[in-house]
Amino acid sequence: MSDFRAWVEIDLDALTHNLAAIRRRAGPGVRVMLVVKADAYGLGAVTIARHAARCGVSALGVGTSREALELQGAGIRLPVLVLGTVIENELADCLSHGIHIGLHSADRRASLQALAMAMGTVANVHLNVDTGMGRLGVLPSRAVGLLEEIHASRNLALAGIMTHVAAPHGASDEATFEQALAFDELLAAARARGILPGSVHVANSCAIFSGVRGPRAWPYDMVRPGIAAYGTLPGHLARAAELRPVVTLASQVVFLKDVPAGTPVGYDATWRAPRPTRIATLSVGYADGVPWSLSGSGEVLLRGRRAPIVGRVSMDYTTVDIGRVPGVCVGDTAILIGRDGQDELRLADVARRAGTIPHELLCSFGKRVERVYTGGDEILPAAPGARTRSLPPVTSGFPE
Repeated sequence: MSDFRAWVEIDLDALTHNLAAIRRRAGPGVRVMLVVKADAYGLGAVTIARHAARCGVSALGVGTSREALELQGAGIRLPVLVLGTVIENELADCLSHGIHIGLHSADRRASLQALAMAMGTVANVHLNVDTGMGRLGVLPSRAVGLLEEIHASRNLALAGIMTHVAAPHGASDEATFEQALAFDELLAAARARGILPGSVHVANSCAIFSGVRGPRAWPYDMVRPGIAAYGTLPGHLARAAELRPVVTLASQVVFLKDVPAGTPVGYDATWRAPRPTRIATLSVGYADGVPWSLSGSGEVLLRGRRAPIVGRVSMDYTTVDIGRVPGVCVGDTAILIGRDGQDELRLADVARRAGTIPHELLCSFGKRVERVYTGGDEILPAAPGARTRSLPPVTSGFPE
């Protein structure tokens, strides 16, 4: 019997393996910026970042300044880039802590330069070029001019230039090829003017693990994997055999009830027992990351066998029909994502059945779900925040 009502096991050895697979895919000399935004996709950004640093990643990517400052406050000294935009009143904190900032416009360049000059510091910026995402970033037609402005700004250091692959099929998509052409034209123009920065990064997980690797696909000098490091790819992509699942979502059976045929289960009585059966109630619900859309359609693994989710998934509980799974007891572990014996509920498959993507499923694990870290002892002597001893600061930089 577990000590927790619901928990997610995070296999740090699998993370190590996946980061090595990403390096092989990216090719020699290409550095890795691991994306740990949204609390490392719900897995615990500080612990994941510490372990990734010991696996040799060169930098970390986050979505907000608060996420960046959390990593800094935990003693992690890898370069941290806020990939998205930074709210104006958060800029001073970023500059005072050396956070790298994604730069999306000429107006932000001017305000950053003024602020950095007033603070007597230099801001590290990465120019974001919008080659097709249409979300953030400067258009290619204005990018060279903005690069020149950055280059002329005494209190700005051009630490990188980036764009974001928009096509869901990554490097194998024609739209990605068009993005790469536009980006390469910009790089050539910047190189001709002597204003090209040392760090150029484009590829996300889809781009790294799709298509045939080539000069137009992604290999610049840095890649930005996220979901692939955590063991999966978006469901529409072929499974990458070299990736290992990092995540297991589990709960325990807290109640058993034998019910006659016709017994309703759950809100709205959307399911009635078609025969006499046994219902197991699990102490996990949609507040913990079990999609409500799996009501009446999802499955769990109990004693190595599949049992269907019946009735509505509620905020705190999920009910399953175990009439054909003999021997289940209160306290048994139920697997909602992961392996039990010879069977496995893969993250991508669960997400597809729920009508969502693996990224959203990981990010939905609630605060009530305990994070339990396994493995990683050779690289990560301890995992802070997970019943382990503290670690010294992690330091590194963008290697030459």
